Amino acid sequence: MISISELKTLLVTPQKIVITTHHKPDGDAMGSSLGLYAFLIQKGHHVNVITPTDYPDFLHWMPNNSDVIIYTEAQEKSIELVNQADLIFCCDFNTLSRINELGEHIREAPGLKLMIDHHLEPEDFDDYRHWNINACAAAQLVYDFIVNELNEAELINKDVASCLYTGIMTDSGSFRFPSATSTVYRIAADLIDLGAEHWRIHQLVYDNASENRLRFLGHCLTNKLEILRDFNTAIITVSADELKNYDIATGDTEGIVNYALSINGIKLAAFIIERTDKVKLSLRSTGDFPANEICKKYFAGGGHRNAAGGASDKNLSDTIAEFKSILPEYKTQLLQ
Repeated sequence: MISISELKTLLVTPQKIVITTHHKPDGDAMGSSLGLYAFLIQKGHHVNVITPTDYPDFLHWMPNNSDVIIYTEAQEKSIELVNQADLIFCCDFNTLSRINELGEHIREAPGLKLMIDHHLEPEDFDDYRHWNINACAAAQLVYDFIVNELNEAELINKDVASCLYTGIMTDSGSFRFPSATSTVYRIAADLIDLGAEHWRIHQLVYDNASENRLRFLGHCLTNKLEILRDFNTAIITVSADELKNYDIATGDTEGIVNYALSINGIKLAAFIIERTDKVKLSLRSTGDFPANEICKKYFAGGGHRNAAGGASDKNLSDTIAEFKSILPEYKTQLLQ
């Protein structure tokens, strides 16, 4: 591991820098990445943001979005930039499997790897780590990195502030999750003072749905929602055919699991969706219920206590059956 003083020294002179984030980036992934990008370019560095895959249209308004390189659409260029990079920042993930094929290229790249993340159990691939599982978002840690580690708060301009606010807002559930501490509110207030238009950002992220997405949501809630009152659990399941019928795009399924969790008395919600390669699970819970434990133990995943994800190689119906078979193990906790 290199020290923060060594990193500061490196950042005094222009470096070739790559910033990357996890598969199917969300608001925090793009907010932390583009926020860090907007900070570093002010210091004269040569910076590229490379995402493993595409990401939702409702995040394309973000400052410097047009500069983002999508690995699946520009593989040769991406690999070349990774191999040439002096520094590689890894935002909002802590294991290289989260960035698919890009992960092995980064593992083998000669540049220093720097992790900024808030997830459990990091893989030891990094040379510098700014990591805190109690942070509500990677964007919060980018803010802390700039302000408290590098002591360069004066470089948080409107672009940086807007991106970091987006990451914090989305990963804190619009400031309603327990991770949204008083510290997080103070950071959000600072970002607003520095130019983040909180009302506009909320509108661009949450009030920007396609007609197809809204009709698909109605279908999910009317036809695909199952309540298991014996376990205080709600499940929404979606097949590949349904995704095709509603012409669902990247990001259109994001947040649907939260509607299941919002039902009175529900402690655990699952969104189980049939993708091309695997069946994916997104779990949300309330209180102390360990959604991440289920994902890690049974579905090769993980995440946070109240927000986790995983995947299954089984078909959709078998995955649903497996998930339901697990619930009796947690019945006491679910009924507390």
